[in-house]
Amino acid sequence: MDGVERSKHKGRRRALVAGGAGFLGAHLCRRLVEEGYEVVALDSLVTGRLTNLSGLMDDTANGHRLRFVRHDVTESFDGASFDPIADIVFNLACCASPIHYQAQPVHTLKTCLEGALNLLQLAHRNRARIFQASTSEVYGEPETHPQKEAYRGAVSTTGPRACYDEGKRCAETLFFDYRREHGVQIKVARIFNTYGPFMREDDGRVVSNLIVQALRGEPMTIYGEGRQTRSFCYVDDLVQGIMRLMETPPGFTGPVNLGNPVEVTVLELAERILALTGSHSRLVRKPMPTDDPTRRCPDISLARTQLGWEPRIPLDEGLRRTIAWFAAQEASRNARAMEVDRDCA
Repeated sequence: MDGVERSKHKGRRRALVAGGAGFLGAHLCRRLVEEGYEVVALDSLVTGRLTNLSGLMDDTANGHRLRFVRHDVTESFDGASFDPIADIVFNLACCASPIHYQAQPVHTLKTCLEGALNLLQLAHRNRARIFQASTSEVYGEPETHPQKEAYRGAVSTTGPRACYDEGKRCAETLFFDYRREHGVQIKVARIFNTYGPFMREDDGRVVSNLIVQALRGEPMTIYGEGRQTRSFCYVDDLVQGIMRLMETPPGFTGPVNLGNPVEVTVLELAERILALTGSHSRLVRKPMPTDDPTRRCPDISLARTQLGWEPRIPLDEGLRRTIAWFAAQEASRNARAMEVDRDCA
């Protein structure tokens, strides 16, 4: 990768990805291996899955350049069982699924805060560049539309989503304070709704929920009237944006919005998924979750000018790829279930 220092250790570049077995982390690990990095993927496996990395860990063509380490970033790296030397560090460690991060809100906050602090200390010791995966959730229920980076947000500090929203806001503060106090090279991206292969079928996010329900012929859940909007970015486009951000000069820190500026209602998303899957599932409506934002759409002017980046993959194409992946997972799961039934017969 141009603009990123080569490792002084054995002449090879090394990347550390916290949250490397998660949905986004697994895609980023693949891209880094393709770019020639030796990658250490850290994950507590609370929501990440080793199967997301199985092909990479077994990839002899790439010289086994990915190593997985089970580690919770809330724990110190002092005395770690692995070599924590890295040229670039990516903090993607916190689960982005509302169902999962609300299930353990205190741990979510600790991951956002203590995890960020531990990784910043690691980057400082290594003189490494470090990326923070922040989120559009820092904007809360936005009072401006679309959301620019200068907008400071309208976030509840007491609601069920606050553990994630406020945790990410405070993590941004830690990153900028470490830059001011210690000169650490930081890059901060505010990531909007992202989808693609390796999403968990039980993560409660709208794309995975609707696709799985459609493929299974189950009722498809729409919260409220389905008029709330989101902006869906295919994961390959997002990874490209992250890589572009890490290539920028030290003086450009972000935060920078990374997402798709095309706004879509949840009802429209459901109708597209129905058409693409050929499903006959019916739509059912449930009450809106607490503090769920009604509008969400990024202004990506900064990403366009500073990174030369914008999403390239249209929603229907990204959905086709994601549906195909989930369909393969369903087929594999059904095949395993049939084998179990035969063994028990």
